Amino acid sequence: MSDLVLGTAGHVDHGKTSLVKALTGVDLDRLPEEKARGITITLGFVPLRLPGGRTAGLVDVPGHEKLVRTMVSGASGMDAVMLCVSAVEGVMPQTREHLDVLRLLGVSHLVVAVTMADQVDDELLELAVEEVREVLAATPWPGASIVPTSAVTRRGLDELVVELDRLPSSHRPVNRPFRLPVDRAFVRRGFGTVVTGTAWEGALVDGGEVELMPGGVRARVRGIQVHGESVGEAHAGSRTALNLTGVEIDDVGRGLWVVAPGAVPDTRVVDARYTHLDTAPLLVGEPGVVVLHGTREVAARILPIAGEGLEPGETSFVQLHLAEPLPCLPGDRFVARRSSPSMTLGGGLVLDPWAPLVRKKRHAETETELDRLMAGDTVVFLERAGLSGLSEPECRGRLTGGGGVRIGDRRYADAVVAELRAALIEGLAERHAVEPLAPGVNRKSMQVGVLKALEERAFLAFLDGEAAAGRIVLEGGRVRLPGWSVTLNAEQEAWRVRVLDVAAQAGFDGADLPAERPDRDALVFLLRDRGEIEIIAGRVFSATVLSRLQEEVSAFLNGGAPLDPAAFKELTGQSRRTAIPLLEWLDARGITKRVGDVRVRGEAKIVGAMP
Repeated sequence: MSDLVLGTAGHVDHGKTSLVKALTGVDLDRLPEEKARGITITLGFVPLRLPGGRTAGLVDVPGHEKLVRTMVSGASGMDAVMLCVSAVEGVMPQTREHLDVLRLLGVSHLVVAVTMADQVDDELLELAVEEVREVLAATPWPGASIVPTSAVTRRGLDELVVELDRLPSSHRPVNRPFRLPVDRAFVRRGFGTVVTGTAWEGALVDGGEVELMPGGVRARVRGIQVHGESVGEAHAGSRTALNLTGVEIDDVGRGLWVVAPGAVPDTRVVDARYTHLDTAPLLVGEPGVVVLHGTREVAARILPIAGEGLEPGETSFVQLHLAEPLPCLPGDRFVARRSSPSMTLGGGLVLDPWAPLVRKKRHAETETELDRLMAGDTVVFLERAGLSGLSEPECRGRLTGGGGVRIGDRRYADAVVAELRAALIEGLAERHAVEPLAPGVNRKSMQVGVLKALEERAFLAFLDGEAAAGRIVLEGGRVRLPGWSVTLNAEQEAWRVRVLDVAAQAGFDGADLPAERPDRDALVFLLRDRGEIEIIAGRVFSATVLSRLQEEVSAFLNGGAPLDPAAFKELTGQSRRTAIPLLEWLDARGITKRVGDVRVRGEAKIVGAMP
């Protein structure tokens, strides 16, 4: 496995590939076109064994101005760079552009090889070294080591290797999802589809499932090689070849990503922190901009979150509107170039690849959110998810420090939960005011308004949580506010007493339903809910009378004889017509069970009945 991904950079014909050959013994210019023209056209890869025992994966990039896109795709995966500057020509335009690209991509470490030292005298060599030092003073690498070298005489190569060995090892996050930008795809006889690239993050075991992005095509790994050696697992920072099953060569190619399934969004809108180069012209969201990310190139518009355009040297928050999906994650770096005339415009840092389209009225709020993301406050992702919330797998991919409230199998921002809670409490208060005789509100009927955004399972889990916290009371299928109870006025209470008295006097005959009044149905429902009456076949029965009926029937069945209609008539004094509704009520309650034309004991336990 590579402990360090080390790339070359520099102007065309400044000896990058020759230096790599002198260090490794491998000539990376293999294509006939490269041999004929004497310049590197494609990316080249070779391992370099360092004195300390580590292996650096060397990435040789082209230096020609027309091949900057290829250079960017190689530089995107680098931990450190070996910048090559010819002692003959000194710092040239592509030297400066490559330094800009490396800065935009966030490359931390740089070593400079002043090449072709054998072709100049000591004075010119010293001037070349001093020029490099002056240029580096205005970059993130003012103290970078500068080593005069010659691939012909091997001058300075040992010193250069010592400086490379001092570079820190890669510390790429292995706990992030596996991602590999594909720079080459081909078919190998006997194996099938093979893709190559430098693993950016995470780890991948042989036999594991992967997803090709964009598009979401699934495949399985049936072989992994790192620098030509078969291994069981690939780690971040390793130059990797993957043998994939389940896909054809037409499904893959340069610009695709091999990622852990479900880990990376297929996004067309990205919020980012962008730096516009000092040498770039004013940018006012015009087309013709290409975003380079990994090995992928996508046409885009770069729109400032605030303001109308981007001035040279300006750094600000922007939203990328992409013509095609760009699989990316927070923290990724990108470079923006203009197609005509060809030039590097700037680049930046991906902050939110799940970003909503920004509206002018939310510019200030959006800038505050992005400031928080820059500071590492990932709860912003939860807040932006709003009423949809995030699943636990989505949270693992976005939240670094937890946060929010879990409801069912999703997590919601505190402000969203407060909004849901307020809607629930206010809704219950309104329902209690509109339905003063209702002992509670049907649970499902409360899933309206913002609460409707919750899936049913999440809504019920939300109610359970609110009940556990004492903010509501759940009773069966109903919900009410704590302290809420039905209070009858004097007229309603008098009506209740009269109904109970009439029903008690009617005994097993039952009484007629009370006379019409505006709140009759609500009062009847209340008395039924309290267990004071039952409505059987349209007649009102006293709960006390029905309790006595249950006890008498239970006592009869304890004698061992089944209960037939004649026995029930004798027991209650009811005719067959009026007895049937009572028997069916007993059946429904489980007191009795019908077998043919008789009843036997049911499964319900009769409270107060004789054993």
